[in-house]
Amino acid sequence: MEIGAFEAKNTRGSLLDRVEKGEEIIITRRGNPIARLAPVRTERDIAQARKAMAELRELSKGNRLDGLKIKDLINEGRP
Repeated sequence: MEIGAFEAKNTRGSLLDRVEKGEEIIITRRGNPIARLAPVRTERDIAQARKAMAELRELSKGNRLDGLKIKDLINEGRP
């Protein structure tokens, strides 16, 4: 979400509520981004992210493309 500096000043409380819920807000002045209001990342957040990455790596073990090539899948329109 982007918001102008004047409006950000006048709605500071509601912006902080949104950030507390995890949203990131870009504050602009005359259309140019000047600041980012974002939630603080805690050690717990980092630990949860590392755990999720480890689980994804474990899930992907043994999955094969059975002869398919990534380039062919991309050309077919798959991301």
